[in-house]
Amino acid sequence: MKLEYSKPSQAELVELKNAAHRMRIDSLESTTAAGSGHPSSCTSAADVMSVLFKRVMKQNVKDPGCASNDRFVLSKGHAAPVLYAAWKELGYLTEPLTNLRKLSSDLEGI
Repeated sequence: MKLEYSKPSQAELVELKNAAHRMRIDSLESTTAAGSGHPSSCTSAADVMSVLFKRVMKQNVKDPGCASNDRFVLSKGHAAPVLYAAWKELGYLTEPLTNLRKLSSDLEGI
């Protein structure tokens, strides 16, 4: 598979930086609300997650199970909250991220 690259516009760069910033904030808020977690793992991955999810990966938010959607495997499990924040950015997730690690929540965490 060949990845094609196009230089992002200044507006796109600003949005990617802003999205990464929001992901950091969401990760910090969710781990703080849970009273545990690894916020430094999340904050260090936010820029990569922003670019991957908002610019590189092909996603159909209206059809998350679509076979042509790109797949993402997070091997840095301690950074699960930033993955949830990325899903929130795309509109996949509507559950409050502050539900991290609650028994009634779908948001698991390490």
